[in-house]
Amino acid sequence: MARRQYPYELRMRAHIDPLVAVGRLARSTTFGKFVVYERDGTWTFAGGAAAEIVLDHNGFRTRWHDRESLRPFPEDPARAFADILAEAPVDDWSLYGWTAFEFAYAQGGLPELLAPGVLLHAIVPQVEIGVRADGAVLRGGDRRLLQVLADTVAEASEDVSASPVSLAVEESGGEEYRTAVASVVADIRAKRLTKAIVSRVVPVAFDIDLVATYLAGRRGNTPARSFLLNLDGLRAAGFSPETVAEVSAGGRVVSRPLAGTRALHAQDRVRSERLRADLVSDPKEVFEHAVSVRLACEEMESVCRAGTVGVEEFMRVQERGSVQHLASAAVGRLADDRGPWDVFAALFPAVTASGIPKAAAYRAIRAHETGPRGLYGGAVFTADAQGGLDSALVLRTVFQQHGRTWLQAGAGIVADSTPDREFEETCEKMRSVARYLVPAVPGTPPDANAAAASAATRHTVTS
Repeated sequence: MARRQYPYELRMRAHIDPLVAVGRLARSTTFGKFVVYERDGTWTFAGGAAAEIVLDHNGFRTRWHDRESLRPFPEDPARAFADILAEAPVDDWSLYGWTAFEFAYAQGGLPELLAPGVLLHAIVPQVEIGVRADGAVLRGGDRRLLQVLADTVAEASEDVSASPVSLAVEESGGEEYRTAVASVVADIRAKRLTKAIVSRVVPVAFDIDLVATYLAGRRGNTPARSFLLNLDGLRAAGFSPETVAEVSAGGRVVSRPLAGTRALHAQDRVRSERLRADLVSDPKEVFEHAVSVRLACEEMESVCRAGTVGVEEFMRVQERGSVQHLASAAVGRLADDRGPWDVFAALFPAVTASGIPKAAAYRAIRAHETGPRGLYGGAVFTADAQGGLDSALVLRTVFQQHGRTWLQAGAGIVADSTPDREFEETCEKMRSVARYLVPAVPGTPPDANAAAASAATRHTVTS
């Protein structure tokens, strides 16, 4: 029998602000690598890397505890990833990580579009801490560490001194983006493709406090999922408007495409209602949404039981931070001979971040964007040994890597698109993040949890 990754479990019952608690955990110096993932009222902090799986242009590098291996670049990366997980030396693993947008090029057999770089990075954490408003559950292999972390969670208090600033996202790259939109519209009208999501980058010229930005941004947004991660030099805080793929342990499959956008003005409901009415009656937006839902259903049919794929809540309006979208849910039942990573491979990248058909959209994206997307348009995910998978589409995110900080957003371009409107849509989307950037304060020490250790015995650890 495989050994347990998490032999100890600690349960707390307390009134907790889960957002502040995971922020404090992220600031601690205990873990150099972590992923925070919010889903359905639970914030999970995955800290440390007991195991690690990385895919780049050379292949898969895998470390399970003290065993390392290298596999050559596979023809089917998603299936190879599933095979690696099936060989795990523990039987209760949980997994957290991310996939780059360019993972789709590898999965789709388009190596000519690939550039050097990481395509997938996942960790099996040393500790997994799920925090809700009424308490927390901590799992790990070190009793004392769990006790220390429990006090960190219980004593969390918000730093009210953090003050966000707003970045003017409309002042960067407007003419270049409008030119790109016009070019893609011409290709669409020439029947080379039906839809493409082309994005633009807005640099952030000042240092930001990423944890404080995550806290401020989450307070001001209504995401489907949120995340905060720090893995090998890539740091990001995001407020995802939709999921790419959800697979339950019981085999229910869901994808929630959002397509069709108007601004949302929290302080002017009359204006927002007028824009909502315009959104649901605009032929361009309705077409963009309908073709996206149709493709999501077609992709799900390849991995679901025959006759089980359908649409729930078709074309309702969903509010997400500074924008409102047309939203639907495609649902189905997993086929007996398929697994969660087959679903991910079928649906990734989200049609709402790529286009129709996807291969043609990839080429439009490569032609009109300034470099590889990396995490933007990719996914942050969590999975477990019981067959569950949940993956958030990486949009409405601030990124940090190689000394750079930036925002990125795109718009769905179809035959009726206009350059000015699509540029404005990118601005509307970026404002979900751009309003909540918290500047870094030089010399501010990280939160420490050493003082909490003296009170560690207040909680009970079970094994």
